[in-house]
Amino acid sequence: MNENLFASFAAPSMMGLPIVVLIVMFPSILFPAPNRLINNRLISIQQWLIQLTSKQMLAIHNQKGRTWALMLMSLILFIGSTNLLGLLPHSFTPTTQLSMNLGMAIPLWAGAVITGFRYKTKASLAHFLPQGTPLPLIPMLVIIETISLFIQPMALAVRLTANITAGHLLIHLIGGATLALINISATTAFITFIILILLTILEFAVALIQAYVFTLLVSLYLHDNT
Repeated sequence: MNENLFASFAAPSMMGLPIVVLIVMFPSILFPAPNRLINNRLISIQQWLIQLTSKQMLAIHNQKGRTWALMLMSLILFIGSTNLLGLLPHSFTPTTQLSMNLGMAIPLWAGAVITGFRYKTKASLAHFLPQGTPLPLIPMLVIIETISLFIQPMALAVRLTANITAGHLLIHLIGGATLALINISATTAFITFIILILLTILEFAVALIQAYVFTLLVSLYLHDNT
């Protein structure tokens, strides 16, 4: 019986009902809210990481851009925790679905662009035509810059989807090869098992890096429009 490599990426269901919404909401439970006068170590580490990330993310923003701080921090925490939970066995990773990533990328990109056209109309329109452009090239450059603008949310979503999906497929393939090689060559199986461990460590790093890259690009789009 041939196993479908993409079966693990199918949306899960229970008793015929989709449970994707519950899976998407689950990571929010992992971040406890401080409700004590003196925080414990977990809350202290959590707050230190959030402050460090927000300080680096918002350093380039003006006062108007910093009003998006809560949204940016919520976004990086959600994507990072979802990616990490997806590395657990028999789990489902929502960020492998292009539809979900587009659902995050398009509203955030649209919000940043609309903010730019509302508060910095001249500067936003100036992005479509670089200064000093020769007259014959103006129509072509306007079209190219317009296409480039509308491709941005697609690039955000595809980048996240491709990186997470590729890592999961590699882990699945190398894990299957390790199991198949156990009865053939123990030495080769041990080597592939070491490769699997190293790849899993790499995927933990990729899960966090992709969350940071996605949020950073949204932050840069916001910076260009505030």
